[in-house]
Amino acid sequence: MAELINRPAYLEQLIQNRDVDLVKIVTGIRRCGKSSLLDLFHEYLQDGGVDENHIIHMNLESLRYRSLGDYLSFYDYVSERISKQGKTYLIFDELQVVEHWEKAIESFRLDFDVDIYITGSNAYLLSTEFSTLLSGRYVEIRMLPLSFKEFLEFYQFDAGISLEERFAKYLQFGGMPILREYHFNENRINQALEGIYATVILRDVLQRNNQTDQNMLHKIVMFLCSNIGSITSPNNIGNVLSNEGEIMGEKGKNIAGKTVNKYISMLKNAFIFYSVGRYDVKGKQLLKTLGKNYIIDMGFRNMLLGYRDADRGHILENIVFLELIRRDYRVYIGKVGETEIDFVAEKPNDKLYIQVTESMSSPETRERELRPLQMISDNYEKIVLSMDRDFIHSYDGIKSINLIDWLIDK
Repeated sequence: MAELINRPAYLEQLIQNRDVDLVKIVTGIRRCGKSSLLDLFHEYLQDGGVDENHIIHMNLESLRYRSLGDYLSFYDYVSERISKQGKTYLIFDELQVVEHWEKAIESFRLDFDVDIYITGSNAYLLSTEFSTLLSGRYVEIRMLPLSFKEFLEFYQFDAGISLEERFAKYLQFGGMPILREYHFNENRINQALEGIYATVILRDVLQRNNQTDQNMLHKIVMFLCSNIGSITSPNNIGNVLSNEGEIMGEKGKNIAGKTVNKYISMLKNAFIFYSVGRYDVKGKQLLKTLGKNYIIDMGFRNMLLGYRDADRGHILENIVFLELIRRDYRVYIGKVGETEIDFVAEKPNDKLYIQVTESMSSPETRERELRPLQMISDNYEKIVLSMDRDFIHSYDGIKSINLIDWLIDK
């Protein structure tokens, strides 16, 4: 068995929720470390003195459990193995393969003294039926690929390699944990990423959605990868792809925005992309039109498009978006008058306004990045993140922070 990859921040969340009467659901794209996390939690329970007979740990994608495809057989199988005395820990990996699994989970909660932990690789796990049945009785732990800070701890670097060079590797290869085994061998890494991507597309998109046009799905993925951080809408995407002759609807008609929207939803449900809405900062309301899309990991984008450095601004923006999600912010694109703010990041008692740019060295860029922030009259923190390392740390109260420092500061 491969060495378990420790992700202390996520393990800590499970530990904090231990024995709380909530179902713990770990969600995230395939191969981002969910199974390893459950294995680590299993070890933690054993080390804490929990008897092995009080832990039921199953990966439902294993053929060993091929006969447990529906909730009744699953319920019967597990019920027979739950200890009669004391609490039993139920740990279920890739539970989405069991039809109506949520009925079994709710029944375990009602019928036995159990503490339940589950993972799944698509958002159907949190679908309407489930939310209705378990409303308010679960906690979701969203697992992402490695942050840059984790990436630095994971990989062995030669002493002479600078922080900037390490960051360049992160931008190129991304943060899927399995890549550690390939020691920055570009060909092997691309093969591994292709394999993961193909599995995600096949199992979590195509198999879940009948009548999906695989070619159209691929074109939309490529468009989103090429346009991360660009303001767009499903209608725009449909028009662009139709005009380029990439995809056509019936009888040559333009591909409908509705269809594009459906495909983007599938990709979001498989945790490949995130869509971010726009927020009118002055009017304090969400806007229904236009938004941006960000990819879950730079490695996939570079594997699909080929690695090119030309689009650094948007790549950096994507990295910052993922980091804000990791830090538990709710994220929007800000609109102030006719100008845009890259991110409005909110928590119940906190708000940040963030601009991301490659460099602030030219006066034009400085003016462009600072102006939207200067137009906001509230007192929440305003930050510009760039790759600059200079002595200017503030512009009239707007902080200027080196992006790498910001990423490893937490």
